Amino acid sequence: MPTEKKKQIIDNLEKSFAQSDSGIMINYRGTKTSEVVALRRKLREIGTEMHVVKNSLARIAAGKAGKEQITAGFEGPMAIVFVKGDISQSAKVLTDHIAATKLAVSIKGGFLGNKSLTPGEVSTIASLPSREILIAKMLGGIQGPLYGLLNQINAPLRGLANILQGRIQQLEGVK
Repeated sequence: MPTEKKKQIIDNLEKSFAQSDSGIMINYRGTKTSEVVALRRKLREIGTEMHVVKNSLARIAAGKAGKEQITAGFEGPMAIVFVKGDISQSAKVLTDHIAATKLAVSIKGGFLGNKSLTPGEVSTIASLPSREILIAKMLGGIQGPLYGLLNQINAPLRGLANILQGRIQQLEGVK
């Protein structure tokens, strides 16, 4: 029978799994506590939470939250970065911090909804531009052809207006 403390941990983890859209699992073996605390602070600045978890409790919590598919990667010492918003920003901050500080932390994988992610997929997500930049690029891609179409439609009218303006100036010069 689980103790009251374990039940509370499972409830907190279940809430984190349910509230997060995605997450990144990291292996923190060989990392000093101060380095883990610094990483946790860095992630908290962008609105993500990092929890060092016991695998058996994380499996139970993920199962209760309806995310059984992601439990395959729950092995060895592990921490989970729970992301409530844009996973690309969190993955980018995490990978940049690991590279800048040369931490002995490795990315074990992640999850996006109920889909498991490999470490390679998390690295690919980290290399993506932010959501706002992607939206701006998409809108620019839509606007470009529309402006081209508008110019093609207006070209004959502009040509007619130029001819009429030239004729007006020509007639004014005759007087």
